[in-house]
Amino acid sequence: MKLYLSARAPNPRRVQFFLAEKGIEVPVQLVDLAQKEHLKDEFLRLNPRKKVPVLVLDDGTIIAESIAICRYFEALQPEPNLFGKTPQEVALVEMWLRQVEIEFWLPIQFAFRHLHPALAEREIPQVKDWGEANKPKVLDFLSYLNDRLSESAYIALDRFTVVDLVALVAVDFMRAARIALPEDLVHVARWRALVSARPAAQAGA
Repeated sequence: MKLYLSARAPNPRRVQFFLAEKGIEVPVQLVDLAQKEHLKDEFLRLNPRKKVPVLVLDDGTIIAESIAICRYFEALQPEPNLFGKTPQEVALVEMWLRQVEIEFWLPIQFAFRHLHPALAEREIPQVKDWGEANKPKVLDFLSYLNDRLSESAYIALDRFTVVDLVALVAVDFMRAARIALPEDLVHVARWRALVSARPAAQAGA
């Protein structure tokens, strides 16, 4: 088994954070994005979509996408549970995970990819108006999340789950996308400090 990651990238960080929470160690191969190693034939044979992370199992099975990799390890080692235990918990985690990924993470990613000068040669076409248009979407979701966190210590359940993990990585990546976290979102700030204090949160950061 081997896990292909890149340093300080948000999607690989999700998997590193998740594995640290589980206490699972996996052999790692670093892929240098700055040197465009993800565009070389050796990596493209693993993932033609040119993205990390990628998990290669002992039988040669290739699993890409960070949440798919996390789900694999959750099934392999159910505890500590991060995707919900009961049918109700599983549904709530899935609901919040989809909202965080679609309504929060994607707009941050769009803002980053369409506004950062270093991405101009990779995001073709780079549409600056689209990047700017996504910033209000990020802030709108944060306001919604602040309301949720006014009544709950964590996002999906009454305990830490993969949703908090994914949301924290997204919040931290806002800086790279040049989106400031509003100071008046006190419940988001409280939650961020709580989740950031977890030792596993430093993995991949």
